Parts: sequence; C-alpha cells; structure tokens
Amino acid sequence: MNKQRIQTIVFTALVILILNPLPGLSQAALLIEQPYGFFGLINPTGHNAIYLGRVCAETPVRLRRCQPGEPGAVLSRYQGVSGYDWVAIPLVPYLYSVEDIKAVQPWVDKITARKLRNRYHEAHLLCLGDRLPPGNLIRGGWTQLVGTAFERRIYAFRFATTEAQDDALIAQLNAQSNHSHFNLLTNNCTDFARLLLNFYFPGKFRRSIFPDAGISTPKQIAHKLLRYAKKHPEMQLAIFEIPQIPGSRRMSHSNKDVDESLSTTLYAVPIVLVNPYLAGGLFVDYLLRGRYRIVPSHPMVLTPDELTAWARPASADQLSVAQSSSAVYTDGAWLMLPASVMPASSESSMILIAEPNLQEVKEVQQ
Repeated sequence: MNKQRIQTIVFTALVILILNPLPGLSQAALLIEQPYGFFGLINPTGHNAIYLGRVCAETPVRLRRCQPGEPGAVLSRYQGVSGYDWVAIPLVPYLYSVEDIKAVQPWVDKITARKLRNRYHEAHLLCLGDRLPPGNLIRGGWTQLVGTAFERRIYAFRFATTEAQDDALIAQLNAQSNHSHFNLLTNNCTDFARLLLNFYFPGKFRRSIFPDAGISTPKQIAHKLLRYAKKHPEMQLAIFEIPQIPGSRRMSHSNKDVDESLSTTLYAVPIVLVNPYLAGGLFVDYLLRGRYRIVPSHPMVLTPDELTAWARPASADQLSVAQSSSAVYTDGAWLMLPASVMPASSESSMILIAEPNLQEVKEVQQ
C-alpha cells in the first residue's frame, strides 16, 4: 500500500467519522495531562480529568444533559476550589479559556492568558465564591479550571458510553455531597477519575502496589484502561493528543509513575544516601514494572477546530461487523477504519491499541 493511498484512506475515514450521525452511543475520555512548572518538578505524575460528551455543566458544580450542538464538559478534582470535590467546566473553556472555538489563540503569552482567564472567571466562576483564590506555585485555585492547554499537553483516551450510563452518572453526582476530602496520596485527582471509570466499568480500576506504592497516578490508570480495552473492543478506545498552546510557559513534560519519579529524578539522591537498598529496590521495580508506554509514537493530533473528531465512536451496527473492519498502521500509529474504506485484501480486528511489531505491519500493508 503506497503512501498516497494510505493518505486517501485516512482522509476518507476522518470524513466518515466526523459527518456520520451515530445514534445511541456517545463518548467520554480519560484526560492525561502532563506535569508542568515548579510543582511538576516536585510531583511529575501529572493530572487526570474526565471528559463527557453528553454531560454539560448547568453550573460548575451541577450537571445536566447537553443540548444539541453542545460539546460536553470536563469533570476534575482540584484542591483549593472553595471546598468542592469536583468541578465541571465546558470543554472549550477548560482547554482554551474561551467559549467560542473560533476565538482560540494560536499563541498566548502570560498577559493574554491572564486576561482570558479573568474574563471567563468574571462571567462564569463567581458562583464558586468571591474569595476563591487564583492559585500560586504550590497551591491551586480557579486558574486550574480554564486554559489548561496553555500549561500542558493533554492526551485523550476516548471510549464509548450510553445514554443510560450518562444519565445515571448525572443523577448520582448531583445527588451526592460535593465536599472535598482531597489528599495527594489517598484521594487525589486520579482517584476521582478512577471513581468515574469504575462507574462505567464497575470494579475494574484499583490502586496498584507496584510500581505506584498504592497511590493512584495518571500513567497507571491509563495503562489499566489500555489493558481493559484490549479485551473489550466494544469500548472503541482511541487515543488523541491535544497540543499545548505555545507562549505562556515552557513545554510540559511526560507523566511518570511513582517508581519512575523516585528513580529518574533528584529524589534518587537522598534515597540512595539514606537507604541504598531501598533505592536499588525502587530502581529494579521501575525496570521491571514501570517502563510501560501509554501513548503511541504519533497519536492523532487534535487542533482546536478538530475537536469534533473524537465525538464519533462507532455505532452498534458498525460493531456487529467488526470482523470485516480493518486497521491501517501509518506514521507510527494504528488508525481504525470501517470496511467500506479499506482495500478488499486487508483483514484485521476492529480495535488495536498497542503499536504492532514489524511483522504485523507487513501483514497489514500486504
């Protein structure tokens, strides 16, 4: 299969995915947000949030079903937001601090980022309290809730949901007390994401002793989602990259689990000095368990005007013909395509998550 034909297939598939209405199924995504700044050096695990395509924010602390054309909301747990356990922000403001996707800035310096955030805060976040702090280098505040893409690169692990699931989640979160008991080790942002994932996939996401010492981390929860999706193609898992908007700060860096954080940063020096056996054990555990990949080399990149591309998981009818659907490996990543746009000689499974070996690539290309 030559490069020009692959590009034609990719383009045709994207048109189908974006334009075809798909009744009955919606989408959600686990957001893996890279660490940044001073706190990101101290705690390089990063941040987790959950995007829900059918769930919108009536207020930042109350949910409702989305109306036609609304792009959904991002639910996240942050410390220092007026004592609330979770906050919901519409997708576009959460990423870019503006309400109209056409107003997204391609380059944002610190002054512009502050103006955009203040404008959104005055319009929509005053209900969280007049004394809500903006945050600082150590402790967070309302600025964490908007313009996330100004600060860091984000990876979206998209999966399918049903109307009944989304409605039940709305009812449950609206009925429960939304009071924070945030704890970095036992009740952090990933624990909230894990709670929501367990709502959709009951009992499948637990803390891990190795390599995370029983602490929930973004990298570990993404790894568990990938493993679960390999056994459950009906999830329709797909991975997208939402780039960091350049200008306001240096580029963010990759997420690390606990062993990786302790073994590959300056934390390793005092650990070696205090207890070299512990340091050796952590390093061995990192080599054996902590070096897994959660993101393909070249995931599909979503620019602001392409955010709708991840709102189109396959319909139930498409899933019923999974055996006749195929995958194309191009530019270092798998792209899932319906059979109608694939060459007749191509045969593969409906969902493939990990990058293939060279033999698998040859088989697909043949």
